Amino acid sequence: MQIKFKWAVKCNIPQSYRFLFLGSAFIIAILDQITKYYARHNIMLHETKRVMQFWNWTLNYNQGAAFSFLADQGEWPKIFFGVIALIVSMSLVYYLLNKMYSGLSGLALSFILGGAMGNLVDRIVAGKVTDFIQWHYETHYWPAFNVADSFITVGVTLLIIESIFFARGKE
Repeated sequence: MQIKFKWAVKCNIPQSYRFLFLGSAFIIAILDQITKYYARHNIMLHETKRVMQFWNWTLNYNQGAAFSFLADQGEWPKIFFGVIALIVSMSLVYYLLNKMYSGLSGLALSFILGGAMGNLVDRIVAGKVTDFIQWHYETHYWPAFNVADSFITVGVTLLIIESIFFARGKE
């Protein structure tokens, strides 16, 4: 029996697709690390380099969670968020290899996994996450972020879109 791969229907994903999703996650994590390496070696701390009218490169380090949450609380948040990222990463690898899901969910989860692994590497190696992308509108600035954060955001957005707009196959 041939399994048809439908991107928005929950199904038994063929093993080759499962490894494709995992491979995509590793490529995302590597891409994230390459861009962070470039930022750390080509931008001074807090320096701003204009890319476009709404986009800057600026090097910052985040020792907490999103938006530097708990960054000034000592060592425990670094360890806590590192452990959380490790647990999430291991859980996503297990899920991608063993559970039923749609192709869109697999893509979304691979984006989240790749982003989580990229930021986890930073936490393990440096105890902080490198952020360098800054978007703004006139004088309103969004906090700096990185490629891993972008993939996590897109992955979560895809999961939300799928849950709202696409009917699920039989469970």
